[in-house]
Amino acid sequence: MNSCLEEKHSRVFVTGPIIVGAGPSGLSVAACLSNRGVPSVILERTDCLASLWQKRTYDRLKLHLPKHFCELPLMKFPKNFPRYPSKQQFISYVESYAARFSIKPVFNQTVEKAEFDVASGLWTVKTQDGVYTSTWLVVATGENAEPVIPDIHGLKKFAGSVVHTSAYKSGSEFANRKVLVVGCGNSGMEVCLDLCRYNALPHMVVRNSVHVLPRDFFGLSSFGIAMTLLKWFPLKLVDNLLLLLAYFSLGNTDRLGLRRPKTGPIELKNVTGKTPVLDVGAISLIQSGQIRVTQAVKEITRKGAKFVDGQETEFDSIILATGYKSNVPYWLKDNCFFTKEGMPKTPFPNGWKGENGLYTVGFTRRGLMGTAFDAVKIAEDITDQWMKMNGPLGSSNVCSSHIIHFHFNKS
Repeated sequence: MNSCLEEKHSRVFVTGPIIVGAGPSGLSVAACLSNRGVPSVILERTDCLASLWQKRTYDRLKLHLPKHFCELPLMKFPKNFPRYPSKQQFISYVESYAARFSIKPVFNQTVEKAEFDVASGLWTVKTQDGVYTSTWLVVATGENAEPVIPDIHGLKKFAGSVVHTSAYKSGSEFANRKVLVVGCGNSGMEVCLDLCRYNALPHMVVRNSVHVLPRDFFGLSSFGIAMTLLKWFPLKLVDNLLLLLAYFSLGNTDRLGLRRPKTGPIELKNVTGKTPVLDVGAISLIQSGQIRVTQAVKEITRKGAKFVDGQETEFDSIILATGYKSNVPYWLKDNCFFTKEGMPKTPFPNGWKGENGLYTVGFTRRGLMGTAFDAVKIAEDITDQWMKMNGPLGSSNVCSSHIIHFHFNKS
């Protein structure tokens, strides 16, 4: 069959790369490939683009960084978007991005297994509906594929509601309730802030040290200030300047139960991936007592929680702001490129390429900036190989459609 797709014995041969995941990471790679004339197939387990944003985020969510730090390759945000676009604005941007590059993923395709076949030199990717093979596999499921549910003693016997932030939409569902929020990252802080809008009383669990920085300082983005300073000054000095700004803006957060790590915020992010909290109002509510800070939970009881300091409090609901994890170990087989936690063993900026045509995007722990960096590198590398195999771009060997589209017949 002389076409972009060749199907034989229920197998689909993809002439370009197979991309697993239709979030910003997968779309970025597909767009960069499309821009270079290389076809691809995106397999997406849900029924929409950017499913984490569309299905697993709370209503009040906004980008934590200014929009120009969050642009996907080859397309800027609309000029009329605010500095920090809302959830809906970001989703509309992603949908426009896919439309611009004619990207149409194959939806509702859960990858059950992907492995490299040494004999054929091809990747085999199995979903519930079929088997795909290709020379290249791009893992774009990212570091936030599955919610992390902590193993807290007694959690199952709690009589009230327990939800992860992936299922939390608005504080309206918890109006006038006493709520235990487990986790003090950006999500935990913002959920507490949202709960206060509906007269709930959130108690935020802080187990470890945490850096809290003002999102803006005198109208300037703290992150933007840091990026500018890093062009001229060493990292440790920039970290110290950020902490000084934070002290003048937020005061001594240690007194609020938010102990700062000994390592500076940028250095800590680079080494461990732990993101500093960018405050958008939660600190002032902690200072006023509207948000209570608690120590680590020792045990969940039927009506509440016991804490390591001996205190015991009753709660109506528990919200787990405990983050997400990679799901790569569940479906990528016999591969030593990833750790058992599903992260590339090779650190940024060299973790985007493995062996035998394996690529990864969305695992840099550097947000959408890291995604854009990796996507460009991946597209360049695959394009070079594509040209060697198929001839110069624009020749008769290249598919007329940049992105391969097809549908299964489920009759």
